[in-house]
Amino acid sequence: YPSGNLAIIITRERDQYSLIVQEDELKTTKIRAVFQSDGRSTCYYLNGDEWINMSTQGGQYLDQAGNRVRRWMWLNLSPEPHVPLSPIFISLNRYVGVRILAQDKILVSFLAMGRQAKFNMATKVEVSAASQLPPPAQLGEDELLLLAFRVRILQLFDRMRGCINFPSTEQWNKMQPPKYLMTQALKILELCMAADISDELRNSIKAIVNA
Repeated sequence: YPSGNLAIIITRERDQYSLIVQEDELKTTKIRAVFQSDGRSTCYYLNGDEWINMSTQGGQYLDQAGNRVRRWMWLNLSPEPHVPLSPIFISLNRYVGVRILAQDKILVSFLAMGRQAKFNMATKVEVSAASQLPPPAQLGEDELLLLAFRVRILQLFDRMRGCINFPSTEQWNKMQPPKYLMTQALKILELCMAADISDELRNSIKAIVNA
């Protein structure tokens, strides 16, 4: 960093390497991100809470309260319905940014005093028919219902906020739920299609999340 504090550390052990981003602090040396060549990576908020977590199968994006805002699967890993990745860009601080475009295009950039360095910390894991990745666990009836009611409660809270912010009935009747709630509702419906449950329960869950 311009302050003289160490910003990025790259380590290597045999055929594996890691990139560690530190915060611009001398005494605490907070770790803001760790990227590994085997596909595992984590970015942290300034207070140490997890921000983005990625593996060879996919990743998730959390807000500062710990709620999952986005979740995705890498396109080449699963023939099943899944939520694809939309490009993500975050700034760990004023000098270091992370851009996640695809499994093989995860860029860490450092910009200071008119000079820039870029690191591609991506990996590419091809999965064949003989892959040993475990199949996703199917959820039971109670778990699916709980997930559906959770989404419905979040939808109601969002609608209440809309009523408070926009008292006019004509305005909030036209408002759509946040994109992440729509994504969660879609994911629950996909899980229902894959689960061994009755059509009656499947229709009930569909009615809950689409109410």
